[in-house]
Amino acid sequence: AGQYDLGEGDPYSMIEFNAKNPDVPLVAIFVHFNRSPFGIYTLKGRGITEPAQLAGKKLGAPAGDAPRRLWPVFAKQVGIDPASVEWLTMEPQLREPFLIQGRVDAISGFMTSAMPNLVRGGVSLNDITPFLYNDYGLELYGNAVITRVQLLREKPEQLKAFLRAYVKGWQDTIRDPDGNMLAFLDKARAEGQVLDTAIEKLRLTLAMPRLFVTEEVREIGLGDVVPARMETAIAQVVDGFGLSAKPPLEKVFDNSLLPPQSERMIA
Repeated sequence: AGQYDLGEGDPYSMIEFNAKNPDVPLVAIFVHFNRSPFGIYTLKGRGITEPAQLAGKKLGAPAGDAPRRLWPVFAKQVGIDPASVEWLTMEPQLREPFLIQGRVDAISGFMTSAMPNLVRGGVSLNDITPFLYNDYGLELYGNAVITRVQLLREKPEQLKAFLRAYVKGWQDTIRDPDGNMLAFLDKARAEGQVLDTAIEKLRLTLAMPRLFVTEEVREIGLGDVVPARMETAIAQVVDGFGLSAKPPLEKVFDNSLLPPQSERMIA
């Protein structure tokens, strides 16, 4: 709608948005999650040690949850019938409590929210069994910085300047995660937000090696993608969402505004 110049979000939901709103297309310009945080989560003691054992179980998630919507693709990858599970729909804040209470056998969600929320609910991290989509044949990247195609054409230099600063911010965070976490928490407190320091540190600890500092990122630098992998991810999402056409890569991700690779590398 033009209220904001940039957003942060799931590029696959963006693909679906573009299919429904071709007159106001959006495009990703920086992919900061090199792997997707999408997954299915259960607790030890539920008798589910591998994804195939989800068949016949009750899973919970909000109706529009992206990992839930991609469940059919994941299910096929692990060799089970997507219709072999029962989905229970609830509000987002009830997802982890329902799993803890035993009202569902597993939940779908983001690793960076589901796992910390379970820990906040009293579950030991060691008692969480995650089935992360990237570990089972899905080539998904994760969240990205998204803008309007119109703005990309009108203000490329401003967007380039933002991305230069954004890259430096991530490099600082990777170099000194504890120091940057303290700065983030101080700023949040100054703005009146009440955050759980231990949970926020856990969130970053989970995300850093899996989402930000992967072998691929060490090779290509922050923010970019491997075209063949992204093409596969787009195809998997188009299939999962039941879209009528697969958009070309350049309509989903435009790397023309990224700083040079030498400036995006991490130590």
